[in-house]
Amino acid sequence: MKFKLLGKSGLRVSEICLGTMTFGTEWGWGADKHESKKIFDMYANAGGNFIDTANRYTEGTSEKFLGDFIASDRDHFVLATKYTLMDRDGDPNYAGNHRKNLVRSLNESLKRLNTDYIDLFWVHMWDFTTPVEEVMRGLDDLVRSGKVHYIGISDTPAWVISRANMLAELRGWSQFAALQIEYSLLQRGAERDLLPMAKALDMAVTPWGVIGGGALTGKYLRGEGGRVPENSLRRNERSQEIAQAVVEIADELGVTPTQVAINWARQRVSNVMPIIGARRVEQLQDSLKSLDSTIPDEMMHRLNELSKIELGFPHDFLSSEGVKQSAFAGMYDQIINHRL
Repeated sequence: MKFKLLGKSGLRVSEICLGTMTFGTEWGWGADKHESKKIFDMYANAGGNFIDTANRYTEGTSEKFLGDFIASDRDHFVLATKYTLMDRDGDPNYAGNHRKNLVRSLNESLKRLNTDYIDLFWVHMWDFTTPVEEVMRGLDDLVRSGKVHYIGISDTPAWVISRANMLAELRGWSQFAALQIEYSLLQRGAERDLLPMAKALDMAVTPWGVIGGGALTGKYLRGEGGRVPENSLRRNERSQEIAQAVVEIADELGVTPTQVAINWARQRVSNVMPIIGARRVEQLQDSLKSLDSTIPDEMMHRLNELSKIELGFPHDFLSSEGVKQSAFAGMYDQIINHRL
């Protein structure tokens, strides 16, 4: 397995990130500790060092399992966890982006993970109540304390992230080095603003849901069951057409649909480290084999066209031929733009 730099930082992380939301059975569909350890060991033995979890995953069990798994070689692993989501139902200050929950949640995660620092600490989602200044100053304090090395942000609008990083840059605080978002052939909304922002700000991208919750494996086309409900957008007519194309391309390439779905995300976006999860060792083994193949350009084009979305205003307006020619005095095609 190769390594990539985490955004504008110098941190080296695996090109595939292990997601551990499946570590623990509290939510009814995860892996017990024995199976979780087998999954962890397979990933580590493949050369992976980038592990993603969160305070909420399986009611804290995911973090507890990982604390045991990494104990013998803690400094080898790049450990990422998150805060924001609740640790206690019915208590408003046990959730949210504010400083009180930030500090409390981090300290509890450190205990469960049996470590004294977190390599990458994520804001799990934006709560639209805590001021940006409070969040960024609070995170910077944790970095300066040594409890956190780098910070990232997940599931948040691009305008919030841009404002936060600019504020941090102007005030000499730590900036977000990484972005975590849903991104797949079935969900390309991030192409409107989040992905262009990540490229402009040199942020690493760690997409979740790259196989569409299993929908892109083709199992629902075969009539198999799963966690994605039948009325989900991931299983509508358009999604089934995309899933069918993934299955067909996989057959042509002699690989699995899972590998095609993962590689589409890897090849579509620069500086991307897809998050892959598994409930069984066989699932992880399938996902890791995506590193052994690529999707040819013609097939990438086919998938891109089938799954493309309308970017909407102002993107479609600004890319229209008349507007481009007006903005460049009729010489758009004669200007070499290295920023595109």
